[in-house]
Amino acid sequence: MTANHYYDRDVVSIRDFTRNELEFLFNFTDKISNLPRTERSELGKGRTLGSIYYEPSTRTRMSFEAAISSIGGSSIGIADPKSSSIEKGESLSDTIRIMDLYSDVLVLRHPLDGSGRFASELSRNPVINAGSGSEEHPTQAMLDLYTIHKEKGRIDGLRIGIIGDLKYGRTIYSLVYGLANYDVDIRLISPPTLRIRKESLYGVENKLKIQEYTDIPEEILSTLDVIYVTRIQKERFPDIQEYEKVKGTYTIDQTTLDKSKTDVSIMHPLPRLDEISHSIDNTSNATYFRQAANGKEIRAALLALIINEDPV
Repeated sequence: MTANHYYDRDVVSIRDFTRNELEFLFNFTDKISNLPRTERSELGKGRTLGSIYYEPSTRTRMSFEAAISSIGGSSIGIADPKSSSIEKGESLSDTIRIMDLYSDVLVLRHPLDGSGRFASELSRNPVINAGSGSEEHPTQAMLDLYTIHKEKGRIDGLRIGIIGDLKYGRTIYSLVYGLANYDVDIRLISPPTLRIRKESLYGVENKLKIQEYTDIPEEILSTLDVIYVTRIQKERFPDIQEYEKVKGTYTIDQTTLDKSKTDVSIMHPLPRLDEISHSIDNTSNATYFRQAANGKEIRAALLALIINEDPV
């Protein structure tokens, strides 16, 4: 087996991982997904995942819990700050230090930028950033890239449209950083007020072919291999009136599919509101539920690699 560069490692930013390291993770995910249950459950036996969620989470939290369980480990944590000493005023640093005492790996979601890096500097054990403010969500990007590769058989050479809230959507930044490892064309589509933050592209802008739009031109739509949709991030708007101006700007529906490639993959990190019509759900193009399922598998592989120097 190739050297495991994930062992005892923090996962704070997707920028910290090379293409070879990402593809190593994807190959390992395929490998353990086919292991017998008894063999797979040895990978995390006796290990504990500690979770701290200062923000709501469904897929990330449950997929991490399902992932550690699937490799034989267990999970503890805080799903709601109101049910913990956070409600009493306990600091983030103290919460991290206490959870670190009880866990082998920590997962943190927090509304402040820099929180993932801060936690990694405090914790003795590896920390996984499950969303830090409007910065990044690295494991989402890992599962997104894995999903694209599984659906399309490749990532190089694809044309990918990313639609929605590109200013506040942290999944977008991690995805773009991850895609910088590949030869792809990216079309960014957003309202003018929600364009991607230019300063956040520092260091990757020269590696990417990016064009920006405020609508979805039919001539562009017909060339896309992947349409990655995000919701408008209401909770991150400093002014709710600004949110009201842009909510519901884009909707992917049957009309969209009629103008797209027949095999276009529609992706979404979820949750969705009205940006993808439910009429798309039963089409072969609807990739978002398979994408969510891949979250459990990629996170199980990631955890196994972090806690085992030579897992299999």
